[in-house]
Amino acid sequence: MGFREHPAPVRRISAIALAALLLAGVVVAVLVGRSNGGTANDGDGRRAATKTVRGLIGSEKSEFFADPAVVKALAAKGYTVRTEPSGSWAMEQNPVRGYDFAFPGSKAPADEIQQKAKANKGAPTRPFYSPLVVVAHSSAARVLADNGLATLPPGSRTGTLRMGAYLAAARADRTWQQLKGTAAHAELTGTLFITTTDPATSNSGALYLAAASYVADGGKVAANDAAVARTKPLLRKLIQVQGAQQTSSDAPFRDFISGVGNPLVLVYESQVASLLLQKQQVGDLVVLYPDTTVSSDHTLVPLTEAGREIGALLAGDPKLRALAVRHGFRPQGAAAEFTVATAPHTGYLNQRLTGIRQAPVPTAQVLRAMAGAARS
Repeated sequence: MGFREHPAPVRRISAIALAALLLAGVVVAVLVGRSNGGTANDGDGRRAATKTVRGLIGSEKSEFFADPAVVKALAAKGYTVRTEPSGSWAMEQNPVRGYDFAFPGSKAPADEIQQKAKANKGAPTRPFYSPLVVVAHSSAARVLADNGLATLPPGSRTGTLRMGAYLAAARADRTWQQLKGTAAHAELTGTLFITTTDPATSNSGALYLAAASYVADGGKVAANDAAVARTKPLLRKLIQVQGAQQTSSDAPFRDFISGVGNPLVLVYESQVASLLLQKQQVGDLVVLYPDTTVSSDHTLVPLTEAGREIGALLAGDPKLRALAVRHGFRPQGAAAEFTVATAPHTGYLNQRLTGIRQAPVPTAQVLRAMAGAARS
């Protein structure tokens, strides 16, 4: 027995009905996708809805948020994070409307952002931190050590910058040629100085002035205009000798790694640790930890409920904490995570910050006054 062939009109009606059903299914799928903000694989083959969240971040965290593993970990929790980099101190001047969170490099600019934005979505979160360090080429580090400006064990790639001695040299306008041992190093010429970012717009540059002021003023944290005035001549020398400055620590660090620019550059420890953990070449780099330094507490300011949720994930999710370590950051409250991960690189890193003093950070208002004094 064969199948009966339907007349042509019946076949056309059936085809039209089937097409309508298929089109309806596509429309429903698109609408569902749009209402969810997108989908992402949850790791078990299932598709999980994601919510798009926008953040204004310090540029030193750009690679972290762009890491495919971080993107995947956030998507598994239901989020797609879009970020825009900015100098930490420039964030306060940017309109934050339309962002779910702001993530500068320290507490002081975070406090200003929270106050200006009138954010009331919960307290800021400090998921990780990184101390400031000075990277030096091996020849420069050895000359500093031979002249009492640093300590560097023979053959080591990590040492200590003696801030008091360095600031004294800066006051006296010392040149590399005035230091013994530079005759064999033609690249070590001109005024001795550390390259930093612009303290008026960038977190690391502002914190450098905070540490220098603290040491120069006998271990006192600057609290008013009088304190700023006492160290103003030194702060001016530290900044104005540099000429034009970058607004982000990323550019001078990349210049250093590529072998151009000044032989001494202030960066975040995380930038060095990230290269080491990802097995990238660092050349003849030596890491000098200032004996008095400031740690950069990367502080997330939630501007919406979604921003608050991202802050909680970065602080508490084990996968995201491990990924933060892979990018060189030290998670808050758990030193072991960083020390275990960086154990193969103790030749470069002072894991426990042994012998390093942490200088208190002035208020945002005082830091801005320091930056203005240094530039005036």
